[in-house]
Amino acid sequence: MTGRQPVHWAAIDAAIEERAEAAFAFLDRLVAAPSTVGAERAAQAVVAAELAGLGFAVSEPPVPDRAAAAAPGGVAECSYAGALAVAALRAAMPEALRGELSFLSVIEEECTGNGTFAACNAGVLGDAVIVLEPTDLDLLLGGVGVLWVEIEIAGVAAHAESADRAQNPVHSLPAILTALAAFEDEINAVPDPAFGHIARPYKVSVGTVAAGDRPPSVPGRGLLRVRVGFPRAFRPDEAFRRVSAAVAAAGAADPWLAASPPAIRPVGLRAEGHLPPADHWLADAMAAAHLAASGAPPRRAPLGATTDARFYLNQFAVPALAYGPRARNIHANDEAVELASIVTGAKALARFIAEFFAAGAGPGAAGAGPGAAGAGPGAAGAGPGTAGDGAQAAGAGSGMADAGSGAA
Repeated sequence: MTGRQPVHWAAIDAAIEERAEAAFAFLDRLVAAPSTVGAERAAQAVVAAELAGLGFAVSEPPVPDRAAAAAPGGVAECSYAGALAVAALRAAMPEALRGELSFLSVIEEECTGNGTFAACNAGVLGDAVIVLEPTDLDLLLGGVGVLWVEIEIAGVAAHAESADRAQNPVHSLPAILTALAAFEDEINAVPDPAFGHIARPYKVSVGTVAAGDRPPSVPGRGLLRVRVGFPRAFRPDEAFRRVSAAVAAAGAADPWLAASPPAIRPVGLRAEGHLPPADHWLADAMAAAHLAASGAPPRRAPLGATTDARFYLNQFAVPALAYGPRARNIHANDEAVELASIVTGAKALARFIAEFFAAGAGPGAAGAGPGAAGAGPGAAGAGPGTAGDGAQAAGAGSGMADAGSGAA
């Protein structure tokens, strides 16, 4: 619409602000709905009802049984910026919604990506994707590879009275932790200029440790679950081979591990690195929309984590990036999203959607790309592949937005 006909953005912005409290009430309902492993249905129903109210035709692509995998639970968390943008455009500038606009609400974004991947394989694709992640209103262009592994240390169980004649696997944890720290140093020496602004982009983090079930017993095994970040130059198989070698080397410092090597196996997330060019037309279009809405240009950078944008870029050759509100304490206690930034993000997304549809023909037109741009209320839950709890898809057409609950 820039260069075509005047756009009265003040009316759009006012419509967004008028609907903000209703949007926040939706977020209250969504966060209150169960969304942990195997219980995502209630949260998805909240999203589906909201999408239907916005005029989307809601369907549910299935997540195949084979996608199921053991992984930790998740939470329902989202940005409502996309839905605010759509509601405001429908009210104040309905002619802007001239193409097909779709929204995908997925399960498992935090632990496997199975929800998004299953929907993509079912044909829920578009010409461009905005993943609604909390990005502090910056453009999150890409991420590192991420692999989850499980390390099992065998022990010899016994009554605590005979602990000196047993083998407690907990005693071998320091050797494993030292080996993982050395591995993190090793992979962070692999250069990638795109991630040069991050001191250590490839984090190796032990997320859970478990051993035993009661104090008077020596546990028979110890179990660690580890998140491994790795360079874009590696495939997941290469990253697994390298971390496996590092864990095996722990035996050099621990006689028990040398005699009884720990088992290591991949579990849950298995993500390749992803990154489009910083000057990609989609990044330029979203940056221009944010600048117009806020008065300041957004930062453009990748992150030492991953998002579901990787599937669109790597497996389906669909342009994708992440954009969303400010957040605090991500993946920690009192995680929260700044409400004012949802409103700002909605104003930017409204401009992006309108310009995207107005450009119509391709990436050379007014900085926008072909087809439609997506926006929606957010993601419902994260968890392992639960058959029957499918990804909600709304009016899948020539463009869509995918919403996620956080970067892994």
